[in-house]
Amino acid sequence: MAYVPGVALLAALVVGCSAGADGNANGADSKAGSPTVTPAPPGKYLTLPAPCRAVPRSTLKDLLPGAAELPGDQQDKVFRGSAAVTYDTDRKVGCSWKSDAPSATRSLSVDFERVVSYDPAVSDDDRADTVYAKKEKAAGLSSSTPPGPPDEKDKKGEESETSEGSGKAEDPADADTDAGATGSAEPSPSESSGGSTDGAPGSSSPEEALPSRILDNLGDAAFLQDLPKQAGSPAQHHTVSVVFRTSNVVVTVRYAEQPALITQVPDGRELQEKAQALARKLAETLSE
Repeated sequence: MAYVPGVALLAALVVGCSAGADGNANGADSKAGSPTVTPAPPGKYLTLPAPCRAVPRSTLKDLLPGAAELPGDQQDKVFRGSAAVTYDTDRKVGCSWKSDAPSATRSLSVDFERVVSYDPAVSDDDRADTVYAKKEKAAGLSSSTPPGPPDEKDKKGEESETSEGSGKAEDPADADTDAGATGSAEPSPSESSGGSTDGAPGSSSPEEALPSRILDNLGDAAFLQDLPKQAGSPAQHHTVSVVFRTSNVVVTVRYAEQPALITQVPDGRELQEKAQALARKLAETLSE
């Protein structure tokens, strides 16, 4: 008689375990059905352009004076460019060109970096914006820096003020007061109306009047870094860099000049204008 309740108790335990197992299964099912985090969207660009074919030959002829006068083989070598050595051409590519003319040496390079985020919660565009922001900060700029005045506005202002000196650095100084200290000799660029070097043979004012600054209307974000010759160096080497981001691609354009004579000063305005023009062409090509 004592055995029967024991059997009943065992049966109750078995039923209880089965119910518990069903409850766990139901709990697992409810967890599996919970909403999942949607991955961030990928960037617009899945590939990069061929860097040494990214700049048309007609543009290279303008940026590399003297190259078009070289013999055929040498000319082709200059315009062909030298591809940068990278370990992943799906992520980073570049090309550089250089021409040696009797008056000066000009060099040009373009670099493309396609940024990919491996964090599903961070989009490729956001990751590329972080990469761009680091470059901007390294140039001594930030997104809070007011953008520089448009080139056309600068030219109109210069044409309206032909007197020497007196307050020409108003707009550039507002954009970057620590870099545009002397703008008093700006009438010379307006006389050449396009930044040619024949208007200012010994003046360094053009490059000082156009400091490093944030740029408007170029990709999603852009800046220009102006690097005149280093203090104490006899060489009048001048480099301009334009960096911009469009979606998940960051592009860098570097354009530099070193005159043959140390008494000659590169025209910083011309270098900046041509570097910006090329950057805008590359941005348009990427958007096609």
